[in-house]
Amino acid sequence: MATAPLPPPHAHQWPQPTPDDWLQCRLVAQSHGRTFYFASQLLASPERRAVHAAYAFCRVADDLVDRAAGLGIEAVHTALDDWDRQIEHPRDPIAIAFADVRRRYAIPAAPAHDLVAGVRMDLTPRAYESWDALREYCYGVAGTVGLISAPIMGCRTPEALPNAVDLGIAMQLTNILRDVAEDARMGRVYLPVDELEAFGCDPASLLAGQPTGDFAGLLGFQIGRARGLYASARRGIPALSRAGQITTLASSHLYGKILTRIEEQEYDVFGDRAVIPTPRKLREMPAVAAAFLRLQLATVPRSRL
Repeated sequence: MATAPLPPPHAHQWPQPTPDDWLQCRLVAQSHGRTFYFASQLLASPERRAVHAAYAFCRVADDLVDRAAGLGIEAVHTALDDWDRQIEHPRDPIAIAFADVRRRYAIPAAPAHDLVAGVRMDLTPRAYESWDALREYCYGVAGTVGLISAPIMGCRTPEALPNAVDLGIAMQLTNILRDVAEDARMGRVYLPVDELEAFGCDPASLLAGQPTGDFAGLLGFQIGRARGLYASARRGIPALSRAGQITTLASSHLYGKILTRIEEQEYDVFGDRAVIPTPRKLREMPAVAAAFLRLQLATVPRSRL
């Protein structure tokens, strides 16, 4: 007989995070999310600490799924159930820090629960028959991160939240394109089946590391889709605080450069992994600053120009 879920506690009943809890979140973000961590340095300390906690909470869920081969599927389902409960009943240091962030920034629980449900999808091998199906997956594992992060970045305009979702989906699609080879080694193909067929690409050939058909054309098509999502995301940036604006601009610009790197490698995602090293990130910062300046000028009232 199933037991009824415990009611969520009032925020003041949550354990208070310690300096070591915050440090653990920062170390997770620093070691796993290099582009994200680089961009987060543009935030003031409280918001930087908050996004590190949010990232770490999401990362723990994702890492649990990656351990399925060693732990077993049922054990990972059980661990994800526990992690889901810790959204409202935190015990782990990272969950405690994330609960404090949710309280401080009025982040709803729903996208965090959706994220756990999204990463759980990877426990069941599946093919994504269309972009709509893949987009639903991308929402679960990454669009939710946009919803979680938006209040930390100063978003107080509900109309901008779909743009935050689009940024998360754009980044996840970028990950999928960068990691085609790595995913294939794990027996996973995320690219939509109907689009693979349209470009003459046999999914089995991807799993073998020798794609058939117009694979470069398929990747080019997906890169165009990702860039469209990044463009949609940028339309929501004016709704953020100034620190949130430049951080989001930096994060989206630098992540988008992974797409450029794939093009520079002539779509050979089975060769070198497309990454943006720190020196190149630094060289991209003037472009980020220019985009931020254009945004500020665009929002200045005409009477002040």
